[in-house]
Amino acid sequence: MSPVGIIVVVVVLYLLSSIKILPEYERGVIFRLGRLHKVDKGPGLVFVFAPIDRIVRVSLRTIVLDVPPQDIITRDNVSVKVNAVVYFRVMSPRKAIVEVENYLYATSQLAQTTLRSVLGQAEMDELLAERDKLNATLQSILDKHTDPWGIKVSAVEVKHVDLPTEMQRAMAKQAEAERERRAKIIHAEGEFNASQKLADAAEIISKNSVTLQLRYMQTLTEIATEKNSTIIFPLPIDMISQYLKR
Repeated sequence: MSPVGIIVVVVVLYLLSSIKILPEYERGVIFRLGRLHKVDKGPGLVFVFAPIDRIVRVSLRTIVLDVPPQDIITRDNVSVKVNAVVYFRVMSPRKAIVEVENYLYATSQLAQTTLRSVLGQAEMDELLAERDKLNATLQSILDKHTDPWGIKVSAVEVKHVDLPTEMQRAMAKQAEAERERRAKIIHAEGEFNASQKLADAAEIISKNSVTLQLRYMQTLTEIATEKNSTIIFPLPIDMISQYLKR
């Protein structure tokens, strides 16, 4: 093969090796002789002329970051373990590469420290009952700190709160006591309503003596349907009250 043919083959191979294909969800940050290129490359066909150019691929898809369990002491001195999940995506690939060394690691560490800081200022009941409010606070703080890196934090969700065994037993006793309190209140309200109805019924019956006799007969009818050998006949107190006074 002639020298010209060799040169042509080398040039063709070099051009083929310089071709890069970026999918729709990726962008390429180009460094030319160490300097940041004016525009990001992609998606589609991209030429990277090594060793002059160096490309760093950045995904624009939403990244789900699992925050490992963190030991937290709440404001009311309760020790718990909490883990969370962070949803974020890269909005500016060049900032994500240039402004921070490793944006994934940096976001993970920032999420852990923010989780400990924010949840440590909340009480135990707030951590369990007002989780949406705490999630919004975490999302706002993380988004503010990662904005210079070209990262947008869309959501933060506290996944699990691991309570100590002693605290679980105490909360169970508290819930049981609360249920008993409600049951007693309901029972007392039922007794009060029943006494009111009985008082109203007694007032109506007292206005007509025939009504009382009919009630006696109805009681005897109900007893007879049970096929009992003993019949209890109610005796009005008014009939013997004069004997009790003697």
